[in-house]
Amino acid sequence: MENEDFDGMILTQVNNIKYLSNYSPTSFAVCIIKEDPLILTSPMDKELANKTSSIKVEEFKSFSEIEKIFKKGGLKKIAIESSLATGIYKKIQGSWDLEIKDFLETERMIKSSDEINNMNKALAISHKSFKKLNIREKWEKSATEWEVAYELGYLMRENGASEESFETIVATGANSSLPHAKCENKKLETPILMDWGCKFKGYCSDTSRTIVHSEKQEEIFDIVLEAQTKAIDSIKPGIKVCEIDKIARSIITEYGYGDNFIHSTGHSLGLDIHEKPNVSKKDETILEKNMVITIEPGIYLEDTFGVRIEDMVKIGHKGEIMGNLPYKI
Repeated sequence: MENEDFDGMILTQVNNIKYLSNYSPTSFAVCIIKEDPLILTSPMDKELANKTSSIKVEEFKSFSEIEKIFKKGGLKKIAIESSLATGIYKKIQGSWDLEIKDFLETERMIKSSDEINNMNKALAISHKSFKKLNIREKWEKSATEWEVAYELGYLMRENGASEESFETIVATGANSSLPHAKCENKKLETPILMDWGCKFKGYCSDTSRTIVHSEKQEEIFDIVLEAQTKAIDSIKPGIKVCEIDKIARSIITEYGYGDNFIHSTGHSLGLDIHEKPNVSKKDETILEKNMVITIEPGIYLEDTFGVRIEDMVKIGHKGEIMGNLPYKI
């Protein structure tokens, strides 16, 4: 902010506030970053904020307070998040210059040792829970997609997670061709594509596995695994994430399924399940040590089936796969 001559910044995104202060708002809150930072929070959240925040907390009464703070501090050039709601933007407009900046999102790309430890713990919980679930046994006993998703969520909480990172995906049969399929109250079919994760101390994990059955499914599985393996092998500090995407995509294209790889190769994660950078064609972010990304290529044959394999990867001297969950279940 100093390098770009900003006088202050306004944050309302929950996990940006948590990242800076350790206070995770459960209702509306505004964090004003300046020489003496301040969080304005609702009366409903005041007690929680006072107990957890490392930044000074006051009660939020009206948006006119923010204007007074700007004027008193002589703040004129103010950074705002791209996620700032339009309604709030209109209320804080005044005689100052508001400009969208991703200072916090960029800062959050590099994980501290504590953040990585929390993500490793979240991943260990999610993998332990998946193994205990025993998905092949569920299939043999004709369990439903809903039952599997519900039980996995319960197991993750039982093993120490606070919640799921996102709504668990259990997509079976033809539904597996939909990357973000919703669970249905139907018996498991093959293949079984599962995408799940949980949170530990606010930090997310994310894994995908596909349990295949037929010869054709095995063929597609092997192609996806080759693409994932070679993409991970290419990871090192200094490489652009778009180059990693290109490697995974080129392998799938060589086998004739380029048009069936319909999403990016991966993404970063942390307090949010999707963070910068996005491992995609257009993202030219250069990887640095202690970034954490997913690598999750997939092939989706419309109305037939799909296969996706996903692991979290920490950037060290090279790409280090986090966890050791087998690929073939």
